Amino acid sequence: MPSLKDLRNRIASVKATQKITKAMQMVAAAKLRRAQAAAEAARPYASKMEAVLANLAAGISGSDAPALLAGNGKDQVHLLIVCTAERGLCGAFNSSIVRLARERINSLLAAGKTVKILCVGKKGFEQLKRNYERHIIEVVDLRAVKHLSYGEAEMIATKVIGLFEQGEFDVATLFYSRFRSVISQIPTAQGLIPAEIGSGEGGTKAAYEYEPDEAEILSTLLPRNIAVQIFRALLENAASEQGARMSAMDNATRNAGEMIKKQTQKYNRSRQAMITKELIEIISGAEAL
Repeated sequence: MPSLKDLRNRIASVKATQKITKAMQMVAAAKLRRAQAAAEAARPYASKMEAVLANLAAGISGSDAPALLAGNGKDQVHLLIVCTAERGLCGAFNSSIVRLARERINSLLAAGKTVKILCVGKKGFEQLKRNYERHIIEVVDLRAVKHLSYGEAEMIATKVIGLFEQGEFDVATLFYSRFRSVISQIPTAQGLIPAEIGSGEGGTKAAYEYEPDEAEILSTLLPRNIAVQIFRALLENAASEQGARMSAMDNATRNAGEMIKKQTQKYNRSRQAMITKELIEIISGAEAL
């Protein structure tokens, strides 16, 4: 049975941990507001970009379509861009994205495909390297970046496009977590190459005339679209990470409070038992005289 000193040390240790988790929760809440606003602001632009590309793609024949839009006609080598956080203590945020990527990797390998992985974020790399280290071709480290900007996404997009033009892969898929709320983040897989676009606004093609022609415009917009989609994924990840961390730290703070309560009750019972025992010994000694 632990002594009273051990119990006091445990209570003090848990209280110190509770202060840390509470502080992390408050910091995550402050960062979440900014990250959520940035993610929500990026959604309309990305959606409008997809609508424009859909209208352009509808007016071009399959043989004239750029490779970034239609692909290179092959489906053998797959590049998986897995975006996760640089830090932990955010619940199941990182593991849920990695789980979705791992399922895709296993299904592709089972089908005899070649898989290459580009990790954006330290935590995804740490989890994937255990089983798929030989498939990882590069890790993008964003730990030094305090505020995400379009420049980071453009740098990643340039790497991806360069690999595609060199014939290093046939299909590229982006993995990230879409922010819904503090307690809900949705792991998402989005096709980048060939471009994954809808049918335009309202599902119909608007009557536009383009100058220059669609193919020339697409050759400029498609690389930019890849950077925009990666930027949106990074912003969604940032908001999801802070939401998950806020929720995880709130749960940790509550658990610490419950542990403190239980340890305090145990300490009081042990102290009361010790006092009662000493009184009994004093009374027994007095009666023996």
